Amino acid sequence: MINLLASAPTIDVTSFTFFVGTMAMMAASVFFFFEMRNVPEKWRTSLLVSGLITFIAAVHYYYMRDYYNDYHSSPTFFRYVDWMLTVPLMCVEFYLITKKAGAKLGLLWKLILASVIMLVTGYFGEIIQPESSVLWGILSGLAYFYIVYLVWSGEVAQLAKDAGENVQKAVKILAWFVLVGWAIYPLGYILGTPGGLFNIAGTGTEGLTQDVVASRHQLMDVIYNIGDAVNKIGFGLVIYALTQKEK
Repeated sequence: MINLLASAPTIDVTSFTFFVGTMAMMAASVFFFFEMRNVPEKWRTSLLVSGLITFIAAVHYYYMRDYYNDYHSSPTFFRYVDWMLTVPLMCVEFYLITKKAGAKLGLLWKLILASVIMLVTGYFGEIIQPESSVLWGILSGLAYFYIVYLVWSGEVAQLAKDAGENVQKAVKILAWFVLVGWAIYPLGYILGTPGGLFNIAGTGTEGLTQDVVASRHQLMDVIYNIGDAVNKIGFGLVIYALTQKEK
């Protein structure tokens, strides 16, 4: 008797999460774009941005899966390109939903600038100058915590109080996404960069075999993929729920 289980191909979990991420992001984009005509006009831009975030991510995930399958290596460059486009757009959502309460363009640029600094410094620490990962990580962390401050107790939080109960609840949920959901990214950075403080806990890559490093990077990719889907689609669903309450 032929052992079908023994002859079945082994599933690459990392590649599978890239595939699921692509499909989930694309499905979310279709949903957000089609629902734009069913929400009040004042919220259509917010829902459009939500659709753009997941659509951009879906395109990048398609290329990241191909890259991973071809080279069996983390598609770090493509991932940072995706983040450079989608993370600032996620910050734009805070401006859009508090605009009716008086949010100014200054707040928009603060959020965008902080998110760009967070990502550029992270890229330098992970790819360009990994030997200085501690310095770049600190700079990236400062930008991240500045965003956390703005959405939890700074301008965004204050404006949300004047924008109505529904907007205030939405901002609070989105703030939790920033505080908890985005926390996986600095964790992945620490696990993937060698040197200094990050190596005290044995989390660097120096002295490890190639197989161990590859396994760690695969785990990071799985965590990143799940985190991206939860954060980006979750952001959009919170905005969509807000549009339904504001009808």
